[in-house]
Amino acid sequence: MFHWLEKNPFLFSVGVFLVVAFAGLIEILPNFAEAARPVQGLRPYTVLELAGKEIYKKDNCIACHSQLIRPFKAETDRYGQYSLSGEYAYDRPFLWGSKRTGPDLHRVGNYRTTDWHENHMFEPTSVVPGSIMPAYKHMFKNKADIETAYAEAVTVKNVFNTPYGDDIQPSKEAYEKYYKEVALPEAQKIAADMKNQDVKDAVAKGEIPEIVAMIAYLNSLGDSRYAAKK
Repeated sequence: MFHWLEKNPFLFSVGVFLVVAFAGLIEILPNFAEAARPVQGLRPYTVLELAGKEIYKKDNCIACHSQLIRPFKAETDRYGQYSLSGEYAYDRPFLWGSKRTGPDLHRVGNYRTTDWHENHMFEPTSVVPGSIMPAYKHMFKNKADIETAYAEAVTVKNVFNTPYGDDIQPSKEAYEKYYKEVALPEAQKIAADMKNQDVKDAVAKGEIPEIVAMIAYLNSLGDSRYAAKK
């Protein structure tokens, strides 16, 4: 029946390609769609963590740190379980990076503490002798932009159906209420584990320094974003 096809190498090659391509799509696409969904128990970033993520981008941390652990033993031994695509479901944009002057940070929240990050950001060589990372002392003085981070949460909730609660609403009153009842208490918990008195005093006055938001973000890079593991 298909002798004519066997006699035409070009058409035969095209036919084989189409059959293999179709079979590949049938096999790959369902798994791809499943892998792109949020992994079970994953929560979106809090507004304070979003503010820290913006500081991470602003200070160009991505130039030296990746957030993508590849499935190689050398990487999983050092950084933990390899990264899953569903773990980035609420990341806009992705901060995978392509250079590691410093270590990968995708699971840094699993093995570093608030106290460690405080010392490291203020004076890197105090905890990592010989470190070439610059100090980020300005973060201890600059005020975090929580309002813009809140606006981002409102946007991704309404545009991308990110599962934020009813306390994320597009109004000035809702923001002020969220700041006092959610963001500030979250910042106070972090400041309580810090030693810098200026930071503690600022948070006590109702302000949130950049370093607090940054540490909140770094602490979220790991199991703390899994609601079931809290």
